[in-house]
Amino acid sequence: MNTPALRDLIHRAHKHEASTGQLARQLGSQMERLHPAIRLPQTDALGALTRFVTAYVDNAPDVLEAANQVAREAGIEAQIKPVLKVAEQFFLQPPALMAGHEGLDGLLDEAYLAHRLVEEVNDRYIAHLGQPLIPLDTTVANLIAHQLIGEPFANQLDEAVHHAVDGMLDEESFNQRSVQAYRDRLSDPETEAAWQRWPCLSRQLGVELVLNQTRAAS
Repeated sequence: MNTPALRDLIHRAHKHEASTGQLARQLGSQMERLHPAIRLPQTDALGALTRFVTAYVDNAPDVLEAANQVAREAGIEAQIKPVLKVAEQFFLQPPALMAGHEGLDGLLDEAYLAHRLVEEVNDRYIAHLGQPLIPLDTTVANLIAHQLIGEPFANQLDEAVHHAVDGMLDEESFNQRSVQAYRDRLSDPETEAAWQRWPCLSRQLGVELVLNQTRAAS
């Protein structure tokens, strides 16, 4: 994993934000039209939202690095490494539809692609095996990021994720004899414990998604 290159990109984006305030301005312009399901603290709502986006971006290489480490420890590196490399390339060589995006608000798109790729792979493993490949749940944080990016662009990013996973995980991937062994290793308490250091990102930062409101609004 070339996480130093990812962190360098993020460091440069932080410098860009410090000199331009571009992310804070963009989020400030969205405050009045945020989806009603996104719940922010009553005090310093914009600050909380900005910290969420910053942490969501900052967290992406850490999650990829942790996933690589856990995969190695669990003996499933050959299975998970292609997933992580695609997520890494979303940062280093983003798809053409993201051309011209820069700064932390631009890296929100790349971070969303990386987090969503892991989520999509997990969803497919749950559907076939009854449990995720990577025991990490970023669903709420991804839904919030989707709302911040906005439609239809976030939907285009989702399509890019689906296309990448479709080309990487076909039905034969789940019919291998080794898949059961992967599932058994992921049930190991040591593997599960290793992921406890990654609590729900949105809850950590005081940004919640009230799902009953989402259903009511839909």
